Parts: sequence; structure tokens; C-alpha cells
Amino acid sequence: MSTLRPGRAEEAGLSRSGLYRAAREGRLERIARGIYLPADAPAADWDWIEVATRRPDATICLESALAHHDLTDVIPNVLDVAIPRGSRTPASTGAIAWHQFDRATVEIGREEIPIPGTDQSIGIYSPERSIADAFRLRAEVGYELPRESLKEWLRRGGKPARLIEIASRLPRAKSPVLQALEALA
Repeated sequence: MSTLRPGRAEEAGLSRSGLYRAAREGRLERIARGIYLPADAPAADWDWIEVATRRPDATICLESALAHHDLTDVIPNVLDVAIPRGSRTPASTGAIAWHQFDRATVEIGREEIPIPGTDQSIGIYSPERSIADAFRLRAEVGYELPRESLKEWLRRGGKPARLIEIASRLPRAKSPVLQALEALA
């Protein structure tokens, strides 16, 4: 199911006022400012849809990516999203934490996954990238999250060589990752 926006209402056969009228009548559901879905659309994560609609280059990161990969028991209270540093942070109505990552590294470990219930997709960091980011940003996310995520990832058969390769390409990540791997060995 595709989102509708006032600027693209004509593509769906509606005028801008027709779009607003359909929302008032309950045929469309307003999921965020300027983003609508048909009222009979399958259930979907509205924050994911808002992020993918506002910033197609956005990537789910940190706690949210670790939770998606089942590498933590923490239930994030916001959706952590990375965008290239220097780009405009969108105004959003959802529980979204926008993080600006270096343009040179923002694509490292990025994958695309479909958003369930829609025809959209969203970027998400791989488990290795998510663990490396948690180590390099441990002052922001907490010191337990990266260690516990690493332990779970290793328990599931994660390959340290792949983690080290990704950590080596990110600033301030290689040393803490190596120290944690040595402590666990």
C-alpha cells in the first residue's frame, strides 16, 4: 500500500482538497503531517513509513537496528534513524531520533528491507554495523548495550572477522570492538 501526500495527490486521482476531504470522511488515515494511507490499509509501523517517506536515504540504526536483529532485549522508546551529516533533519510527528552520520561512512553495512504491510522499503544497518556503532557511540547508548549485543551475536555464530572489518572502516570503533572481543575470548 502506497502513501499519499498532498503534493502527489493527482497521481492517485485526487485533488489536494479531495485528499483532505477523504481524510475527514475517514477513507484516508493521517499517519503524520502530510502523509496519508488508505483507511483499509494493512497494519504497518507508522514511524517506519514516515521515515521512508520523508527521507528515502534514511537508515535504521543503533538500538532500533539491534532490536530488529534480536540482539538486545531493550525495547527502544524511539526509532533511531541515521541520515547523512549536513542534510536537513525532517520535522516529524513520530517517536523518531534522527542521528547524523558521516557522509563517507553512512552507506557501510546498509541494507534495504521491506516495510511490512506496504510497498515501501527502508534502510537498516547490518548486525555488524549496528554493534560497531553501539561501541563507538557507547557514551550515548550506554555501555551495556554494545557488550550484551556482541555476546548475543557471537552466541549465534557471528564472525568476528566481519565485525572487525566493518569496525576498521568507522571512526572510534575498532579499538573498543577489539578490546571487547579479547575480553570475551
